[in-house]
Amino acid sequence: MRSSAWFVARCALIAWTLRVIHGAEEPRQCSEADYYFEYTECDSTGSRWRVAIPRTPGACTGLPEPVRGTECTFSCRAGEFLEMSSQECTQCPAGTYSLGSGIRFDQWDSLPPGFSSLATSLENGQDRDIKATCNSSSWLPQGNYLESNSDECTVSLIYAVHLKKKGSVSFDYQYPDSNLLFEFFIQNDQCQEMDQSADTKWLKLTKHGEWASHTLNLKSGTNVLYWRTGGILMGTKVVKPVLLKNIQIEGVAYTSECFRCKPGTFSRAPGSSSCDLCPQDTFSGHGASSCTPCNTSTQYAGEGSDKCKARPPCSKKDYFKIHTACDNDGKTQIIYKWIEPKICLEGVPGAQTLPSSGDREPCPPCNPGFYNNDTATCSPCPPGTYSDGMKPCQSCPAGTEPTLGYEYKWWNVLPSNMKTSCLNVGNSKCDKMHGWEVAGDHIYSGAGGSDNDYLILNLHIPGFKLPTSASSDSATEYGRITFEFETLCTADCVMYFMMDVNRKSTTIVESWGKTQTRQTYTHIMTKNASVAYTWAFQRTGQPYDTRLYMNDVARIYSITVNNAVDGQSSGCRVCALSAQSTSSACVPCPPGHYIDTDSNQCKECPSNTYLVSHASLGSEACKACGPASRSDEDHRLCYSDCHFTYTDGNLTLMYNFSLLGATGSLMNGPSFTSKGTKYFHLFNISLCGGQDQLATCSDNVTDLSVSDSQGEKGDGPSAVKTFICQSTIIPATGRGFNSALSSQSINLADTFLGATVEDHFEGISAKPNQYPQISKKVPDVNFYYRSLEPTSSCESGRSTVVTLRCNPVMSIKGQLSVPSQCPAGTCDGCTFYFLWESSGACPICTERDYHQIEGVCRGGNQEILFVWAEPKLCMGGVTLPEKKTLPCKSMELWVRLSAVMGTFTAVLLVSLTCYFWKKNKRLEYKYSRLIMSANKECEMPGADSCAVMEGENEGDMEDEVVYTKPSILGKLKAIASKRNGDHYENVQLNSSQSRALVWS
Repeated sequence: MRSSAWFVARCALIAWTLRVIHGAEEPRQCSEADYYFEYTECDSTGSRWRVAIPRTPGACTGLPEPVRGTECTFSCRAGEFLEMSSQECTQCPAGTYSLGSGIRFDQWDSLPPGFSSLATSLENGQDRDIKATCNSSSWLPQGNYLESNSDECTVSLIYAVHLKKKGSVSFDYQYPDSNLLFEFFIQNDQCQEMDQSADTKWLKLTKHGEWASHTLNLKSGTNVLYWRTGGILMGTKVVKPVLLKNIQIEGVAYTSECFRCKPGTFSRAPGSSSCDLCPQDTFSGHGASSCTPCNTSTQYAGEGSDKCKARPPCSKKDYFKIHTACDNDGKTQIIYKWIEPKICLEGVPGAQTLPSSGDREPCPPCNPGFYNNDTATCSPCPPGTYSDGMKPCQSCPAGTEPTLGYEYKWWNVLPSNMKTSCLNVGNSKCDKMHGWEVAGDHIYSGAGGSDNDYLILNLHIPGFKLPTSASSDSATEYGRITFEFETLCTADCVMYFMMDVNRKSTTIVESWGKTQTRQTYTHIMTKNASVAYTWAFQRTGQPYDTRLYMNDVARIYSITVNNAVDGQSSGCRVCALSAQSTSSACVPCPPGHYIDTDSNQCKECPSNTYLVSHASLGSEACKACGPASRSDEDHRLCYSDCHFTYTDGNLTLMYNFSLLGATGSLMNGPSFTSKGTKYFHLFNISLCGGQDQLATCSDNVTDLSVSDSQGEKGDGPSAVKTFICQSTIIPATGRGFNSALSSQSINLADTFLGATVEDHFEGISAKPNQYPQISKKVPDVNFYYRSLEPTSSCESGRSTVVTLRCNPVMSIKGQLSVPSQCPAGTCDGCTFYFLWESSGACPICTERDYHQIEGVCRGGNQEILFVWAEPKLCMGGVTLPEKKTLPCKSMELWVRLSAVMGTFTAVLLVSLTCYFWKKNKRLEYKYSRLIMSANKECEMPGADSCAVMEGENEGDMEDEVVYTKPSILGKLKAIASKRNGDHYENVQLNSSQSRALVWS
């Protein structure tokens, strides 16, 4: 109350001052045009004052005195405004509208007052060039809507509103591309974010061309509204921007004036809360209460136009052809129609006329599962029967059942479970047009109203039904859709294939840009749910006033869906029969069982095989698991039990990889986009274990509200649960987000092929040169995986190789890495490589991995130590034995015998040596005496001197004469003899006494 009184006093003082200053000029009395009324701020009691504010201070005198105003929570009804002179609610005049206690923004020729677009810096410390690039990113007005940026810059659309009471905010938006992050949140005047759940903050994806609405409650006081976008551009693909329109805020205290209707709209009656669009061939300007008709003979105007346009001469772009439905004679023909609404003129120079209709031709046959009973239409076969489309329906034989599904390959009329539409963001010209047209053997994209129209084709499947003999408990595939298509484009056309599961959220499964040759695409449904498949074709993303790309077209030749719960049957398949009864009724098989073709009974798949749900009958439906893998109990998949054995000759290595843990994670990077956005790739790898040990990658951005309904299973629509998956992580730093964002989760491996030391397996190369191996004593073990779901760039699906390498210096958990030349883990986007180095990847220790060392005998004891062979390349297994102390061993018998024989031999040799040495001395003595006697007589002894000397026996004489080679001593003696002039030779005669004959 005190503040209001102070404000009144201040206004009075200002008026008195102005009167004193301009008193000499005697200013005129103020009229209603010289001032306007406003309310003061509300005081603590909820009261306020109405005061007059001069438009030009000092121009007049006699402003109305301040009076007490209405209550702060006072507001008028929709279609009324608060007339400030009387402070009463008054109806808005024709040509205007009012929301009462709300405001609406539905015209976007420019940003309305109060709105601002702010591009925040991406990362702290970035260079100025990148920041300058992001300064050019903003929300752009496009007439009927706002368009966000389509790059990775973070751009916020901000609007602040002060509410006197609780209110709400609502808006319409398009959010077709998950590569762009889109959030809406509210802050108070202290920049504190209001309490808001994740499902209201992160907005759901929408189908292309379709608008969604979002409403959120507001608290009284200041509310700062933020619409924030930011892209994740890691390729050359163009991102679709977010579109925003019809922002409406409820809860303002009053509206002091009505809003004029925008051009192309009008409000005929007073008290309107909205404006209506002008009908076709009429137009209006600002604040119109009615629409002005055009001169339809030369002009035209679309619905909601602000002016009339001249009708151009008709051309080929103004008509299209269709195939008529079959008549009673079974004939169809091509006819041409003008595009509605027709805006061209025929009877002017240069105008083309509508071509004449084609010849009547026989209608194509019915699609499989339908029959023609001599009528103009095809009817579905009754339940339990089948047809190929050309023959009458017939029942399946005993022991078989119909194959349910849809097989559309003839397009005379659009099937009953399909619909087509045309959508455009900026206009409604094509809202009533067909987006696709049938053409006999294919269906093609229609003409549309503009080149940037979305031409939509929908197919609804209420659910899937597995064959009777298949078990839903072990099913990994509930159904699949396959379609054959092609696109012919001269511009930047795009064809989208989308899916909406349980009417929760639409996601883009795959997209193709520009011209695509005729090809087939298959998508597998891994859960039983209601699903709506959508094909959307857009010729160009740029709006043009004239038609430039009418001839750009998309064609779909066939669409096949199997196991559809409401489908028709084109044939029969064998089912399992009960072993106990003679009934021909089909019975379900237990999980992991196949149908034996001989007995039509269920048999379990052999050990270490998995059941292929879409494979042929018989034992061929059970596929063998790869090396070092085993199947689970239900034969759903093959997995590694963490044990691996490698044998090379006499060498056997056994591994136990369970030490590495259930799941390994690798965060590589950081990487940067072209504008500097930092992001990481997070890989989760489940090396061992079955269904309950798979790795999970979740998306905490898109469609979080859907997770609530699937919380029991713990996986939302953007969660990927498989052997190996990848997520893109955007850190919160510098992006304005409160936490890191995880998005774009993809499946890299849903099938385990096997583990081996070979470098090539199942057409996949491990490329060992990417990880040079220093030691080859222990071979690397390669785990091979594959994802069977194809993509536009990987027609055969993705494949992954995880190489396990023994590194004893690392921890048991080890370290995951990617090739240095492929920092994203892949160089082509289809094959991924990982190296897992760990001591836990070493083989199990055995007795061959250590040896013993024997010590010397001390005190009759000997120590024996056990040490590992260096380098130690094993883990776990056996442990080193404890040190042993043993008594010294006594010598063996053979050792002792050898010692005795050696001693005897040594004694014998010594004895013989001594004997011969002594004998040799005696001979030398006798020889010396003989030489001495010969030198004394200086002549040869007589003949009788050679006779037997006295005292010698004849038997002692030996007949052998031995010529000996002179020894060193003899040579020395010979040299001495030569100096004395003596020449002679020695001849030794062996006898009991030394005798020698010397000839001179």
